[in-house]
Amino acid sequence: MAELWYRSTALEDLLGVSTEDIYDERLYRALDRLLPHKETIEKHLVKRLGELFDLDYDLLLYDVTSTYFEGVADPSIAKRGYSRDHRPDCVQVNIALVVSREGMPLGYEIFAGNTTDVTTVQQIVKGMEDRFGKVNRVWVMDRGMVSAQNMAWLNSTGRRYVIGTPRAELRRFAKQIAEKTDWRQIREDIEVKICAGPDGSETFLLCRSLSRSEKEKAMHERFSNRIEEGLQSLGRRIEQSQSALDRGALERQIGRLLERNSRASARYSISLTQDKATPAGIRLKWIARPEWDNWAKLTEGIYILRSNIHDWTDEELWKTYIQLSEAEAAFRIQKSDLCVRPIWHHKQDRIKAHILICFLAYVIWKTLQQWQSRAGLGDSPRTILAELSRIHAADIVLPLDDGSKHEITLRCVVRPDREQELLLQRLGLTLPERLRPPAGTPNVVAT
Repeated sequence: MAELWYRSTALEDLLGVSTEDIYDERLYRALDRLLPHKETIEKHLVKRLGELFDLDYDLLLYDVTSTYFEGVADPSIAKRGYSRDHRPDCVQVNIALVVSREGMPLGYEIFAGNTTDVTTVQQIVKGMEDRFGKVNRVWVMDRGMVSAQNMAWLNSTGRRYVIGTPRAELRRFAKQIAEKTDWRQIREDIEVKICAGPDGSETFLLCRSLSRSEKEKAMHERFSNRIEEGLQSLGRRIEQSQSALDRGALERQIGRLLERNSRASARYSISLTQDKATPAGIRLKWIARPEWDNWAKLTEGIYILRSNIHDWTDEELWKTYIQLSEAEAAFRIQKSDLCVRPIWHHKQDRIKAHILICFLAYVIWKTLQQWQSRAGLGDSPRTILAELSRIHAADIVLPLDDGSKHEITLRCVVRPDREQELLLQRLGLTLPERLRPPAGTPNVVAT
């Protein structure tokens, strides 16, 4: 921003702050002044966005992501943990984001990089409700938030939810999955079946996706092939060895092979047995377990949702959960377009302020997207920004006719071309002819 961005915008004219006065340390100090107002800003945004776009916040989507650091960072918050950025070599911080069904952000919290998702639920739910009220909200979360403690807490406090369920729970519904009756098709490639919970307090929704089934089948085949190729290679090495081999080293090699291909690791029964008749002294044996194949074939493409809302249809439950993709999209946009990663700050408050800036940038992004969508211009702010970025300002220099060498410089906005003009009309925007700083702006001399 200090080196390139500020000078390429009209902010010098609009704010009355010259390019020379924008430098790193000034921007860092601005972060320090902004951070204490985080909750006040969030409350203002919820109110203002609700007014602008007639939004309601009855449905809240909650998800967690991580972003990593380059260099040294405050060890109280920057820690190693499960990296969604595939950077286990770096310390990280976790960000929990809450958005509306349209993806409009409500608020966020920051956790140390080694915090597991399941431990954040109660803090986030209580925090959001303390700030914005409890009302009659429905919480939508991914399966990473599920634990017996969290489910008991949500139910005992009367909070409503739709939550994904770990795949391990599929075993409980093996009979219902195998039965071909009571499945209802709600989309071209989606079938669902409602099942009652054990004590009747919850509804479980079995969902079968054809596209997901094909994807999981391909993954199982790919990982199975890799495991078998690795085992065959190891078997040949053992057979061809002319000296005794270390059993522990071979077991570790098998462990690494299964770890790299964990989605199919349970398919195989593998053993290393002593064999004094061979130079290696060891024989490798392995078989594919047919019961694993049968279960995989039965459950490929199936996932489970759980909810304590009993008056919704199966389609309403499924549609509600699918909207969790709005939270996932928010993380993708922040990481790609808004550059939340990597974080280069060292101090904890600067780290938090950096994330706040990216949160505010996402608010502006989603505001533009809503604005664009309601004007019938699609829903990709990138296209709007690319088109409007071609509108420039130019300086008109006029010499005074009083015989002096003084000049008047007027900064004017270049007239947009026809396509840009139509775009501005659809958005309800009017470009000024000249750029003037606000009245009373310090350090500005009127011309």
